[in-house]
Amino acid sequence: MANFVGVINIIPLMKTCLISLLFLILFQVACAKGQTVADRATRRPLAGASIFDSRGRLMGIADEYGRVPYIGADRIPVIVRCLGYKEKTVNLADIDTIFMSVSTTALPEVVVESPRLKVLHVLGYVREYSTLTTMTDTVFLFREKMVDFMLTPGSSMKFKGWKKPRVLKSESYYRFTDRFGLDSVSNKSSYHFSWSDWVSIVPTPRMPEAIRSVPSGTETLYGKYSQSEIWRRDDDGSVNIDVNVLADASARKWVPEFKGFFRDDLDFQKFNLKVNYRNVIGEEITDRDLSGYSFAIESEGRGRDMFMFNRKNERVSVTTYAEVYVVDREYITVKEARKWKNMDFDTEALVIIPSPDAPPLQPHIVELIARIEGIDHTEVRLDFTPDERLAGGPSPVENIGTRVLNVLKLAVGISQYRGRKNFEKNWRKFTEQCRNRNVVISLPPKQPLDSCEQSTQRSDAEKRDIEPGGEGN
Repeated sequence: MANFVGVINIIPLMKTCLISLLFLILFQVACAKGQTVADRATRRPLAGASIFDSRGRLMGIADEYGRVPYIGADRIPVIVRCLGYKEKTVNLADIDTIFMSVSTTALPEVVVESPRLKVLHVLGYVREYSTLTTMTDTVFLFREKMVDFMLTPGSSMKFKGWKKPRVLKSESYYRFTDRFGLDSVSNKSSYHFSWSDWVSIVPTPRMPEAIRSVPSGTETLYGKYSQSEIWRRDDDGSVNIDVNVLADASARKWVPEFKGFFRDDLDFQKFNLKVNYRNVIGEEITDRDLSGYSFAIESEGRGRDMFMFNRKNERVSVTTYAEVYVVDREYITVKEARKWKNMDFDTEALVIIPSPDAPPLQPHIVELIARIEGIDHTEVRLDFTPDERLAGGPSPVENIGTRVLNVLKLAVGISQYRGRKNFEKNWRKFTEQCRNRNVVISLPPKQPLDSCEQSTQRSDAEKRDIEPGGEGN
């Protein structure tokens, strides 16, 4: 009898184990059916490929096996982009593997004709997509830039170049969306929230031993928490590196300009970097082999801590995806490099030259640019009503006595003190008006009184009129 009772008690436990096993099998099957991104020629997975939805919003990054993150049916078709490959638009419901074709555009060959040509000048085209999100507003930025870099052979040279992108020409397009869904567009903004100005050309890397002496191959290096670097070398002389900057502290060597941003009050959820080199010969990589790099960053923090926003205590989220294409490069003399550094040329004549490797702009970006270029800026300025408190009043008529008094006030600091007090008073009044306006907008519309409440209030008012000492006649 005791054995029979024991068997009965085991049955619920067996059912629980079977159900858990069934869910585990279903989960593995679901994961196995996920789409992957691969090279069309070599069939190797493309880690770091970027996945955009139908509206051009970054949805995720392919992992080390090329697997695509889950994307809902309402987001397809998706756009797959990988630096060095042609962009591809696909419907994830129809295919299992997304094969990418290599971009065949070749950079001009760099020839060193004289030993005096020691500085490598690199001209780049940047295309970036950044989004700032607060509790109430969203700001989307699309920007095109022409930048340059000045790379020196070593620290022994007196001339110091730069590896951070120096902006030569820039065009920005903003879309502002509030919590009610209303949006507006502009080519200017008081917010600066792009990470693209901080990602520089990476220090010249050294290939891992496993692929140094072979024409093609892959190598994965692991950090403390996950895969840190994925190297891929192909027969055509190209070397691609996918870096997870957040794998551990040593991976931060790839982004030296960010060393001041890795701190407790700023949280990076994602930081992926992809670097492409072409025409690599032998076992060494040089700066002249660089063809481009891209990066995807997701971060959260306080506005003041991140980019010195005016809203000091506001929590913000910033994402940036950018692609940097090398469009030209040449060795120049130190004298010529100094001219470039001092901008001894007509900067107004500079134009933005998209790279042949850059894919066509997405439809929603073309629409955004058209909206902004259609704005009549003259009409907008004429319709703007300036705040009179920020302008000076009419100058009073001064005589000799008034002029001497003003000089004395200025000498002892009375004028500065009064001016500062007036400014603080006007600023408090202005901020209070802004807060009141925001509160009024956020409050629900006042509901009309029903007939019972109206009659009650009317009878109360009549009583006050006839009571002794009231406000009536």
